[in-house]
Amino acid sequence: MDKHILKYVDLAKQWENEKEFLLPVIEEVLASGSYIGGEKVFDFETRIAEICKTKFAVALNSGTDALVCSLHALGIKRGDEVITPPNSFVASTSSIVHIGATPVFADVLEDQNIDPNRIIEAITPKTKAIMPVHLTGRVCEMNKILDIAKEYNLIVIEDAAQSIGSVFNGEMSGSFGHTGCFSTHPLKNLNACGDGGFIVTNSESLCDRIKKLRNHGLVNRNIVEEFAHVSRMDVLQASILMERLKKLDEVISVRQENAGIYDSIFDKDFVSRPQPRENCVDTFHTYVIQVDNRDRLRDYLKKAGIETAIHYPIPIHLQPAAKFLGYKRGDFPVCERQSERILSLPIHQNLQTNEIERVANAINTFLQDGSRD
Repeated sequence: MDKHILKYVDLAKQWENEKEFLLPVIEEVLASGSYIGGEKVFDFETRIAEICKTKFAVALNSGTDALVCSLHALGIKRGDEVITPPNSFVASTSSIVHIGATPVFADVLEDQNIDPNRIIEAITPKTKAIMPVHLTGRVCEMNKILDIAKEYNLIVIEDAAQSIGSVFNGEMSGSFGHTGCFSTHPLKNLNACGDGGFIVTNSESLCDRIKKLRNHGLVNRNIVEEFAHVSRMDVLQASILMERLKKLDEVISVRQENAGIYDSIFDKDFVSRPQPRENCVDTFHTYVIQVDNRDRLRDYLKKAGIETAIHYPIPIHLQPAAKFLGYKRGDFPVCERQSERILSLPIHQNLQTNEIERVANAINTFLQDGSRD
């Protein structure tokens, strides 16, 4: 087998490709002596709002804080319930807990996104919001979710951390809810050199409130209107992101092409993954397949020098931290079954065609030679 290590992510290679134009940007920020707030952060917010087709954007220091600030600004409080899926990164649930509210889980569809029918079943008199998670860069069925929210008078906060540039029914990810919450963590399609995030919204009053919340609740240097957070995006990260925004369309396009190569090679009898939908765009933050004998396949690929990941092997309702919520194994059977079958493959924009073919052919070989039995 080819022992050359094929990395799941390769941020060092991204830096090599970009340092010629990023180094002057970094030097300019450091030389300016202005590291927090100001024109460069405002420019980033303006451009992000344009991309997401919303009226406003607020730059923050993480996707998690985008969720926390949204919940805070929208009045979610102790005793309120927020419906969300159990198969997300922990931040979607922890943000609800941090605000004092109670996360209530709803099972997912075969594409790993929250099932609108299960949302309806989870609604109680205490329900105040829905937090759908656009997992893998594929937007949830927002038409159905918005209908539910309207019928039950619920707030919608999109966890769009993985879905910058994604589209559902012709509308941009993040533009459906009261807020859309994004991450610019180094592993995202639009990635900073450190943590970062932002909120998009069409509400000016909500935008103004979140801007106060990210800065201690200060209305000026000396007056604190409410006790809040420290959640500002650094000028350095905003400047790096502004440069990388110039290549975002290209990054997404390459990831889509890579996904297409995988799709064309895989033996569909053994490998399944969500199919494209009309008038939608999936941006492939991750490329996730579902297979039997996932752990054995992953070990086989590791021995072949191919790195993979699992997003996520333990559903949130089965995590030790979630024990107080009272859930048990079997409560969300679709999510639990998927957690044993999902495997994230290398999909990043620095891959070569022959590397993607190497991964796909190795998987086909494993699954077709009886190793699956």
